[in-house]
Amino acid sequence: MSEKHSRGSLEGRQNESKTLPTPFFPGLHSNSVLPELANRNVEPDITEGNVFAKIPVVLGETKVQIDVDTIINFPEPVLEIKAIKKNLKIVQCRLLVPTNKLFIKGFVRKNIQYATPTAATSNSVLSNIRSLTIDIPFTGVTAIDFLNFPKFQTNPDTKNFTFFTESQLPKGFSPKEHLLSGDLSQFDQLSGEHFNELPFCELIESRFIEFDEALDRQMGRVLNARGEVLHSPFEEGTFTRVEEKMVIELTVKVLQNQQVNVKSQKKHC
Repeated sequence: MSEKHSRGSLEGRQNESKTLPTPFFPGLHSNSVLPELANRNVEPDITEGNVFAKIPVVLGETKVQIDVDTIINFPEPVLEIKAIKKNLKIVQCRLLVPTNKLFIKGFVRKNIQYATPTAATSNSVLSNIRSLTIDIPFTGVTAIDFLNFPKFQTNPDTKNFTFFTESQLPKGFSPKEHLLSGDLSQFDQLSGEHFNELPFCELIESRFIEFDEALDRQMGRVLNARGEVLHSPFEEGTFTRVEEKMVIELTVKVLQNQQVNVKSQKKHC
């Protein structure tokens, strides 16, 4: 074999090796270790002395208990409830100033996972897992104990006033006389309005205690989604209506933006 032919074969094999695809390993990803970066403390620039700050001031913090009784209707027969997930949603939390009455309105979002039968034998039931998401509303009012009283001012009193005028009298009166009265051609008033900071709420925590009871369950009667009776174990049964008794405990914090005198002192780092 000549030197030229061997050199050409070697170059061909090298070119083939360059065009071979890189093998792919599923699940293998690149990984890297991030270096720790250096940092230094920075002394904040603050205003020293007795300063006035406008900050949220806690008016009160209270735990409210709400009792709910509702009927839940399922769109198909339910063999059993597998799981329930609940989330509290508040749509209104309003302090009626100058009283201490707190109005609360909201709902509980419930996601219910349940089994609905599709087929059955004398010793087994085959079911599909479905879910139902519903909103259970509630509303109520409670009195809170103030830790700090809300800042509240009414509008100033409206006052009317009149300017004195001197007018000429018509014929029949002495030209030396004049009509002395208030000016009826204009209206003068002193009024105003005061803009208060509206108290607001923060939701701290919630807790649910519930009892769900089927209302139309019959033991030994299992229905599928089409309403057909399935031959099933004697102890099984389906239902479509549930009565839920639930106690909702929620903790709310009521705040209002107020001006506070703060002693500010610079602390060197």
